Amino acid sequence: MKRLFPILCVLASGGLSSCGLDTSTVQTGPGVVMMNEADFRDRVLACWLGKNIGGTLGMPFEGKQEPRDLTFYTNLDQFKGGPAANDDLDLQILWLKAMEENGGRVDARILGEYWMRYVPVDWNEYGECKRNMKMGILPPLSGEFNNAKWKHSNGAWIRSEIWACLAPGCPALAARMAREDACVDHGSAEGTLAEIFTASLESAAFIEHDRDKLIRIGLSMIPEDCGVARAVRAAVAAKKAGKNWRAARLDVIAATEDTGWFQAPRNVAFTMIGWLYGDGDFGKSICIAVGCGDDTDCTGATLGSLLGIIGGAKAIPEKWSKPIGLQIKTVAISGFPAPADIQVLTDRTVAMTRKVLAMHNAPVALASGKTDLRKARKLKLSDPDAVRELWTLSPWVIVWNEPEGQVIVDYVKDPIIEAGAPRLVRVTLRNGSADQEGAVEMKLTGLPEGWKVEGLPGEAIRLGGGESRTIELRVTADAVKNPYYRMALEFPARDRTVSVPLTLVNKEILQRAGK
Repeated sequence: MKRLFPILCVLASGGLSSCGLDTSTVQTGPGVVMMNEADFRDRVLACWLGKNIGGTLGMPFEGKQEPRDLTFYTNLDQFKGGPAANDDLDLQILWLKAMEENGGRVDARILGEYWMRYVPVDWNEYGECKRNMKMGILPPLSGEFNNAKWKHSNGAWIRSEIWACLAPGCPALAARMAREDACVDHGSAEGTLAEIFTASLESAAFIEHDRDKLIRIGLSMIPEDCGVARAVRAAVAAKKAGKNWRAARLDVIAATEDTGWFQAPRNVAFTMIGWLYGDGDFGKSICIAVGCGDDTDCTGATLGSLLGIIGGAKAIPEKWSKPIGLQIKTVAISGFPAPADIQVLTDRTVAMTRKVLAMHNAPVALASGKTDLRKARKLKLSDPDAVRELWTLSPWVIVWNEPEGQVIVDYVKDPIIEAGAPRLVRVTLRNGSADQEGAVEMKLTGLPEGWKVEGLPGEAIRLGGGESRTIELRVTADAVKNPYYRMALEFPARDRTVSVPLTLVNKEILQRAGK
């Protein structure tokens, strides 16, 4: 019998139908909607330019909660020409690098690896997820565990434009890629739902330009009762009621008391307030968003990007673009050369977009001819059925993909182990080949002295075509003295051994450390 590392097609190894999502209502096939590549490039350029403009406007007020009236930059001298450096753009540059180096297919684990290699800063949720990954706690558990304070925060939705640009007019695809990104530092919390919202909305904005329709599309792609949805609906309701933006801001604050300051629900809604009350004016819109206070570089930058996607470079007045130019300044990535300017970033983004659209047999294609949106009505820009599974994905489940296949580790709950109490961990192997039978060996390495494990197979696991098998392991510790214990599940795969970390943590040590 041939040894076969079990395969299950998911985001990292398949297309629209490969994530286990219902795609029966998704129109696939190249050429349903044709977008002129030059026009698309202009809008991607405007997206990155708007990101720099809004971030530069908002940077001096980051973290300040009081509202203010703004009309223009207040900080250009501070940055000595050019834009403010902003992690909102930095992480997207890194994700594009990851896509380029992995053939256009990445998942949460791969993004986590790039994070550990190239992100030197430890701010808030960034630091929490990095501390977890250093222990061998992989995404999405890295974003969920020991991260109660920051998993609802802003680190993810502020970096969603890359997924929208790579999946223009394909909100469900953008949402899936955004989830793989966001869960690294936000698990399954509001921070992740916020990026699904913004990525979906921004992807749709390449096709649909009506503000109110776009907000409805974004809302349809997240749970109706989540904090982000409640906050955005509060902003929309205030506008419909004829309230001014300051009153709308207070309504949003009231609607987000449960998550509070510097968290995603409030700041996503502040971004929407800028859009709702900006009257289609680029400068007025970003000034109102920033004027709401809180995470101001993020609200201004995201709205600037969105308006750039919708209107292209012509929608950004020269008075806003000329003072900062096309430079890129970085603050949160290192170890590789960043693009010299947004022209270079734009060209690389467009090249990857062509690859992603073709790879996923997407219903949108880039072409040299005129943009043809006559078939745009066939696109399901609002498609909650295609993303509903994302809302309930467990933060305790680790998915490890390799070219040969996949293993899934379900921690079931927090990765805590206590002396004398058996700790259940489920390991699922699936053979994605419809007709090829195979076998795989599995062993656990690094088991501490005095610990024992039950349920580990004593022989190769045989899987027929399309079959899966779940193994229930029970790990029991005789004593738990160290802060954490890093083990590994090992599987032979062709010319190497695949080693999947399995980490269990001492609850008492965490408590003593104030974690």
